Amino acid sequence: MNDLWDPGQYRHFGDHRTRPLRDLLARLPRLPAAPRVADLGCGPGAPTRLLAEHLPGAVITGYDSSPAMLAEAAAYAGPTPGGGSVDFARADLADWAPAPHTYQLILSNAALQWVPDHTALLPGLITALAPGGVLAFQVPGNFGAPSHTLMRELVTSGPWRDRLAGVLRTGDPVDTPAGYYAALAALGCAVDAWETTYLHRLEGEDPVLDWLMGTGLRPVLAKLEDDPQARVDFLFAYRDALRTAYPPQPDGSTLFPFRRIFVVAVAP
Repeated sequence: MNDLWDPGQYRHFGDHRTRPLRDLLARLPRLPAAPRVADLGCGPGAPTRLLAEHLPGAVITGYDSSPAMLAEAAAYAGPTPGGGSVDFARADLADWAPAPHTYQLILSNAALQWVPDHTALLPGLITALAPGGVLAFQVPGNFGAPSHTLMRELVTSGPWRDRLAGVLRTGDPVDTPAGYYAALAALGCAVDAWETTYLHRLEGEDPVLDWLMGTGLRPVLAKLEDDPQARVDFLFAYRDALRTAYPPQPDGSTLFPFRRIFVVAVAP
């Protein structure tokens, strides 16, 4: 299968995209001076750099399934100023196997939502932690927002509907904060779970479309890659629907509400 990810497109709105990670890092408990860390779904490397800045002595391995993302992330590999190190490896989060050692921190930033039934992975992730180790992740919780409902409606209603059948998930791929809390508490963890809705103020022409082209729209674009006219027609129809759902403000900016779910669990 072709690589779905475009690191350059993903970097658009970089400050908005990394803000949830910064908020997640701010809620981490104190860790050992040189923790061993797994960053699951590391993307193009810049988020892993933020993690390394937050934990200067950490030995961090970033994992991702996208060769394009890992190629860009390679620029961040090597020793860190705080005495730690960063490296990267290819892995699919659905069957990621922890190294022989255990981790003091397993972190995943906006990645687990791509793994079907990822709640089933939680016992294995907790087992991969050292006693008192931390599992921390955040996932988008905006699958009921207009940005996603309009996309799903368009996929099933246009002339491309046969080609795009099944390309998007129909249910909500993430759990509630209470659901994650219950699953991890049952494993003996001390759990902190919460949600936040960010009101992103975006600049530019059709910025919500630009945002989705770097994330949720990628599977659709990949399916239409060999039919440029269908791809253009789909994007124009989706753009028009988004303009109605997210109208520009008097100053020309666009407000984009975005709900995210956060979990920090300390292993027994």
